[in-house]
Amino acid sequence: ACAVRWENSRKRPESLLPDERGIMSETDARIVKQPLDLVRLSLDERIYVKLRGDRELRGRLHAFDQHMNMVLGDVEEAHTLVEVNETTAEEIVQVKKRSMEMVYVRGDTVILVSPPLRT
Repeated sequence: ACAVRWENSRKRPESLLPDERGIMSETDARIVKQPLDLVRLSLDERIYVKLRGDRELRGRLHAFDQHMNMVLGDVEEAHTLVEVNETTAEEIVQVKKRSMEMVYVRGDTVILVSPPLRT
């Protein structure tokens, strides 16, 4: 368990860059100054991603970019389908689930990214 500290600053987070030896200090590595910093801290951890089209993914974050394109491994997808019975006007909700070894997620489909719970 690690603590994450949020620093609200409009400046570019130079402190999050590695030093001249390519090493980032542990305290600098855990500072969150911009939203993508929180996603960076979730690398190689399981995250929850809500997508357009009533799709939800849970998987291990391998890579991401500034557009929120992501590569996830060991993925579980849940796709919620809502059908309306025309005669009774009753909604029928179905959740289809599947597992995938590796998935590329296009960033423009991402609605929400939830990092793992940190205590």
